[in-house]
Amino acid sequence: LYKGGALSFLGEFSEASQVLQEASQIFQRARDTFHIISTKNTLSILYSQNAFFDEARLTDKVKYHIGNALEIIPSISEKWDLVFIDADKDNYSNYFDLVIENTNIGGYIIADNVLWSGKVLEKNRDKLDKDTVAIIDFNQKVHQDSRVENVLFPIRDGLMVLRKL
Repeated sequence: LYKGGALSFLGEFSEASQVLQEASQIFQRARDTFHIISTKNTLSILYSQNAFFDEARLTDKVKYHIGNALEIIPSISEKWDLVFIDADKDNYSNYFDLVIENTNIGGYIIADNVLWSGKVLEKNRDKLDKDTVAIIDFNQKVHQDSRVENVLFPIRDGLMVLRKL
């Protein structure tokens, strides 16, 4: 199963109307508003995303935010149906903390790369780098959080799908 197709399916399945994305990839559907936060200098990616939204006649539904997601997320007042976390591995847990309260009950938080090329497995824990430690901490944190239920999909590098209870 291709990750892009899985993400599109999850976006459609959840019937999301408010979507927040901290990532370099895009969801293909959002009915009301789609906020894209770019924490990197990814103008070429934003340009190609904008071309996609132009072609789909969704440009008026997209709001781009470029800068520090830890500062931007608290400034967005919407309640979220769907949140996609991808680019900054070191801050996955921080992003979760920032979005969980504004995620609607029944809403989804999806984190990409939670298998991290297998580095998160017990047998590989002798070679931990900063990002791997952050992803292990995030995986444990959300697994223990009673506000969400989760399932890990072994699609490409792993998608953790959380549903707020």
